[in-house]
Amino acid sequence: MSLDIKKYPTLVLADNPMELRQLPKESLVALCDELRQFLLDSVSRSSGHFASGLGTVELTVALHYVYNTPFDQLIWDVGHQAYPHKILTGRRDRIATIRQRNGLHPFPWRGESEYDQLSVGHSSTSISAGLGMAVAAEHEGLGRRTVCVIGDGAITAGMAFEAMNHAGDIKSDLLVVLNDNEMSISENVGALNNHLAQILSGKLYSTLREGGKKVLSGIPPIKELVKRTEEHIKGMVVPGTLFEELGFNYIGPVDGHDVQGLVQTLKNMRAKKGPQLLHIMTKKGRGYAPAEKDPISWHAVPKFDPHMGTLPKSGGGCPSYSAIFGDWLCATAADDDKLMAITPAMREGSGMVAFSRQYPRQYFDVAIAEQHAVTFAAGLAIGGYHPVVAIYSTFLQRAYDQVIHDVAIQNLPVLFAIDRGGVVGADGQTHQGAFDLSYLRCIPNMVIMTPSDENECRLMLHTGYHYQAGPSAVRYPRGNGTGAPLTDLHELPLGKGVVRRQGAGVAILNFGTLLPQAEHAAQALNATLVDMRFVKPLDGALISELAASHQALVTVEENAIMGGAGSGVNEYVMQQRLQVPVLNIGLPDHFIPQGSQEEIRADLGLDGAGIQRQIEDWLA
Repeated sequence: MSLDIKKYPTLVLADNPMELRQLPKESLVALCDELRQFLLDSVSRSSGHFASGLGTVELTVALHYVYNTPFDQLIWDVGHQAYPHKILTGRRDRIATIRQRNGLHPFPWRGESEYDQLSVGHSSTSISAGLGMAVAAEHEGLGRRTVCVIGDGAITAGMAFEAMNHAGDIKSDLLVVLNDNEMSISENVGALNNHLAQILSGKLYSTLREGGKKVLSGIPPIKELVKRTEEHIKGMVVPGTLFEELGFNYIGPVDGHDVQGLVQTLKNMRAKKGPQLLHIMTKKGRGYAPAEKDPISWHAVPKFDPHMGTLPKSGGGCPSYSAIFGDWLCATAADDDKLMAITPAMREGSGMVAFSRQYPRQYFDVAIAEQHAVTFAAGLAIGGYHPVVAIYSTFLQRAYDQVIHDVAIQNLPVLFAIDRGGVVGADGQTHQGAFDLSYLRCIPNMVIMTPSDENECRLMLHTGYHYQAGPSAVRYPRGNGTGAPLTDLHELPLGKGVVRRQGAGVAILNFGTLLPQAEHAAQALNATLVDMRFVKPLDGALISELAASHQALVTVEENAIMGGAGSGVNEYVMQQRLQVPVLNIGLPDHFIPQGSQEEIRADLGLDGAGIQRQIEDWLA
């Protein structure tokens, strides 16, 4: 996206941080205004994460202005908010390609720029990685500084506190910026707090504070009085006691939209030793009224008209799998007050908004704490309730030990509703649900179901919920269903597949929602098509029958080929010594980059023509 010099006279002078640092401090307010407008112009044309970036414009400018990036290390947690960072670090002209095939990566990505110190996408990793970098910088001895930016949502994860506890113990030089866009303590932001923050971050206060402690340290009663007085004074004006107890010097909260004040505070803090925490208050969606009013809806947006101030309505048609799950949840809870639904901070994405309002006592958002979510569900199951953990495939990876240790070993009836299974699309490598069938299939006691359409998804959720002999999982994709008619809910026979088309020569065993693509190939090749439904337990009798009546078997799944559903078929064929070759079609052994779901499937040969071609090439 080329820059209109008349519209962006300051931004055009800051193509990278070195140029930014040449600007006079007085021009930074204008730069922020232009950067925010440029972000609005570019994302409205290209789609992408929006509200988070609007909230971090001033912080991004101030950090690159004060710190000598990329020598000084700047780490963004999650990375939704990093569009302004990308714009200021030499990628301004390519920002319209973000999240698109062969375009800029949706999050900070080490392979894309020397300014991206850590590849991210999942939350709460910044402080751990930043502490490692800070220790490395100390050993290096060149005066390199390390800054982590983490949001008030991401800091709720246990990993962030584990890292802070360690940082406070080893006293490495590290600045953590807590970007707080919650409104609950907005009244703490104002002239007094900004002035106080600059005083608290300055040399005079530090000298007096440390000097006073040394002088008084020999007199126990007075030392205790000083400590208590300091805590009480801080408690009145700043909510920093928790961070102080973890060993951080706490500064804030400060106005995260006052770029001049941020620059001064950061300059003071840059020279400080040991772990520091700067608490800034920002407004998500800042500067664009519709996004300020509804930051959740404007978090990630399609292309839109910025003058209209509304997002285009998604086309009618088939409901999404997330919506199907939400409807099933509400329908089940209406007749069963033992249902307990759990989400790790993904209420909207998982389709749970209506449920959370209709059944608040049966709904638990545990924040970004996937490990806790799973073990909390285990406790509910032990207590006689029926927990349903709604979680994205890529986030369930974060709770793998809990699935094994706390649920499966104890054989507890926890239902995992796994959203975003398979190719997710624009969020790229960190969000593709490529591995869940592989990492769940090897766990004893686990029942794993892969619906081929939205009605099967409902039936499998119903089956898993009423299966009380152990844990179960239903994995379904991002996106809309196929338009399948919805039937009355009933339990499916465990571990039984269904022959959808009778053919000859080749039998295609499909696992999941690639069924329409597999059907295209089956018709073109006059092959038998089977909806396997269950990854575990496998329908061994059906596989044996197909092996006896066909010359070859082909498995199709939107999961990594290695260890996936097809591998389960291979194992069965070998164990039973069936004399039939098997071709496995699925995701290859590399991380899948961003692009639309259709583009990625076509690239990987997982569209109808691609599946047909792979089978034909193999047979040839």
